[in-house]
Amino acid sequence: MTMARGRTESSGITRGRSRWVRTLWPSFLILAWLIGAAIGGPYFGRVDEVSSNDQANYLPATADATKVQELVGEFSDSDAIPAIVVFTADAALSEEQLETISAQTADLTAVEGVAEQISPAIPSDDGLAAQAFVPIDSDAEVSNVLDQLSQTLREGAPKGVQVHITGPAGFTADLLQAFAGVDGLLLGVALIAVFVILLAVYRSALLPLVVLATSMFALCVALLSVWWLAHSGVLLLSGQTQGILFILVIGAATDYSLLYVSRYREALRSEQDKWTATNKALRGSFEPILASGGTVIAGLLCLLFSDLKSNSTLGPVAAIGIVFAMLAALTLLPSLLLILGRSAFWPRRPRYEPEVVDAEHGVHTTGLWAKLGRQIKVKARPIWTATAAALIIGVVAATGFNATGVSQSDLVIGDSQARDGQDLLGKHFPGGSGSPALVLVQEDQLQAASDLTLGHAGVSSVSVVTADSPSGTAPVTSDGIQAVGSPGSAAPDPTVVDGQVMLQATLSDAADSSAAQHTVRGLRTELTDLTPDALVGGVTATAIDTNDASIHDRNLIIPLILIVILLILAALLRSLLTPLLLIASTVLSFGTALGVSALVFNHVLDFPGADPAVPLYAFVFLVALGIDYNIFLMTRVREETLEHGTRSGVLRGLTITGGVITSAGLVLAATFAALAVIPILFLAQLAFIVSFGVLLDTFVVRSLLVPALCYDIGPAIWWPSRLSHPRDKDGQDFPTKDPS
Repeated sequence: MTMARGRTESSGITRGRSRWVRTLWPSFLILAWLIGAAIGGPYFGRVDEVSSNDQANYLPATADATKVQELVGEFSDSDAIPAIVVFTADAALSEEQLETISAQTADLTAVEGVAEQISPAIPSDDGLAAQAFVPIDSDAEVSNVLDQLSQTLREGAPKGVQVHITGPAGFTADLLQAFAGVDGLLLGVALIAVFVILLAVYRSALLPLVVLATSMFALCVALLSVWWLAHSGVLLLSGQTQGILFILVIGAATDYSLLYVSRYREALRSEQDKWTATNKALRGSFEPILASGGTVIAGLLCLLFSDLKSNSTLGPVAAIGIVFAMLAALTLLPSLLLILGRSAFWPRRPRYEPEVVDAEHGVHTTGLWAKLGRQIKVKARPIWTATAAALIIGVVAATGFNATGVSQSDLVIGDSQARDGQDLLGKHFPGGSGSPALVLVQEDQLQAASDLTLGHAGVSSVSVVTADSPSGTAPVTSDGIQAVGSPGSAAPDPTVVDGQVMLQATLSDAADSSAAQHTVRGLRTELTDLTPDALVGGVTATAIDTNDASIHDRNLIIPLILIVILLILAALLRSLLTPLLLIASTVLSFGTALGVSALVFNHVLDFPGADPAVPLYAFVFLVALGIDYNIFLMTRVREETLEHGTRSGVLRGLTITGGVITSAGLVLAATFAALAVIPILFLAQLAFIVSFGVLLDTFVVRSLLVPALCYDIGPAIWWPSRLSHPRDKDGQDFPTKDPS
């Protein structure tokens, strides 16, 4: 009796400890995430402290534009950003108006953030316009300074004179203003869209809030980590990367949460104890979530091989976001649902009904997905061939996708004072005014390089950087450096740094135009023939080097991602044929999405083109994220195949996962569509391609093409694993048809 009493007491202590573990462990996890979110939340308003939208900061170190940019500061004491103020009138500007404009621009140094050495107002040859160069302190808030300048200039402008501010500072202000909505508008639209979808999916008041809280906690902690890495100089962060991070974490965390909630609801029907149901749900969802997240992370980290830093830095930033999305879905969400139990699903609480689950063999025999499964069972080959043919037609249209780059003035969608000013500048002055090409040559090659540059049809004038001139430059002609100032003044000496001088070539065409790019490419070739160590930089050269690096990255990264994802799928599914089929279907879907986007962009939205990085980003997100749905489907198909055979496993996997994958696809499409609220051409195009591509993956590829193709091929899809053979190593037959 003593021994029996001891065993009873020991059993009671064990049960007591188990109850404490079940209570304390999830509470500890929730508290840890709550603390992380509380610390990370305030950093939403501080991202601009560690981010930069300067295109030159993201160029490869080996690019000519980068090398020139690194030396610009040594030729000038100022690293100010130039703003160009354009004054225009319908009639020729009078002497009185020009004097008023000159006096007004001279007084602009009183505006906080404006650097010294404002140029005098320069009238145009046609007399209808004047321009002035106003340097903006690089440490100042460019948008605020330009707002103040605009207000001051318009209030004091002569009657009948219009004022526009353009140039590098103007376009920088446009970008900053466009990205200003990332923290508030973008996040708000994405969360509202996800919340509405979750309400429709769950028809529950509490569960959508739990899932959204999981996503937001993941984002807060991810942002905290990224902010400090950017602050330490480990990562580069831009408004574009920030927007993608927000959308990616919200979308991915919600998708993973949907998968776990589906498994948890399924477990609650067969298990009365919520702790047992939680363990069962975790076992069922751990591998697909880990595989899906791992695939996305691997695809994103392939971007580290990019030459362009805007690509290579996006990889680790987004990968950090996916890591926390997975962690939240596998720790925070299970803890919250464990504590809430069936109440989380109110008013549609899942009932404990193991006898019904046994009778259904784990699969509902009614509903949309069951009906679709029955259609695939009798018409598998016609379904997958017709679907593949339709997708191939879409791929053909992808040849019309124009991704050769766009001008800086087209980066922002909608109204743009800088774009309007640039158009007026090009009408009355040489198009490249204010954004010259910067030419670095050896001092003894100054005149030869100047003559060559001046002789180019796309160059309007050439000057040399000198400390002896009030404007910092002096014109160079075929007769040498010209005097600046009063008649009879001596020609100034050029500034020499390590035996090099810097020329500024004003282009005849707008600095962000294709004609200007053609001119700079020609200058690079001709100057290199003259002196091999000559370098050409500046705004136009930066755009050229960015586009060239983007094309290089696209050609390198896309095959690399395909290889990495193929290896991951092969390890996950223990097969070679299935991963090849899944990769092929996803690439086909991507090509179709690109083709449809080309038609929409060219003939409906009338976009001017696309950045070369758009197809790369779209590929990364569509293939890495689109393969997630195939992973969700095929991991369940493999699980069902082990018990019921391949063809039955395909139909069962489709029926079981149909609802959750469709919901996940809708959520991801909605979150990426939210990127369109940021008026940046790149993000608007990415929003459409990825959203459309995800819906295509969800409703066509994963619902029709993949299941029908796998059903038609049968057990051979698992080649070379033992599942591809009629009998396993123990001689037991695998089922080959649905037991029903």
